[in-house]
Amino acid sequence: MNIIQKSRIKSPWVVHFDCGGCNACDIEILACLTPIYDVERFGIINVGNPKHADVLVVSGAVNNRNKRVLKNIYDQIPEPKAVVAVGACAATGGIFSECYNVLKGVEHIVPVDVFVSGCSPKPEAIIDGIFKALEKMNEREKEKKQKSKKEQEK
Repeated sequence: MNIIQKSRIKSPWVVHFDCGGCNACDIEILACLTPIYDVERFGIINVGNPKHADVLVVSGAVNNRNKRVLKNIYDQIPEPKAVVAVGACAATGGIFSECYNVLKGVEHIVPVDVFVSGCSPKPEAIIDGIFKALEKMNEREKEKKQKSKKEQEK
């Protein structure tokens, strides 16, 4: 494992995008930054620029107005990347799912690695979801390297 992979696992940089909704999930995500939960002790840093991020954390219900913005932010994150959908609204549209402009979940716009369930989920669950997304991202990288090694051997 090289230095870049180790640093990505030990110190993931996270960008958060709130698609809308009641903002309860947004408040819980921001609670992860408070001294009570202090995600920085695990190396998780919240950044404002998607070009510096490893993980995209999405909360709220995706609608027709913000789906392009969400896709644009996802495309700006360099590979390897992971996506965490936080809350019922991000997973299914939640209580807003019957609205005319709400799409039925983040996975219809960008591929999601981990769903953190709840309305609204606890900060501990959000932190756990970020670590699970990092594990999946690491597994994908290992599979990609093994595949490229096999192709080189042929």
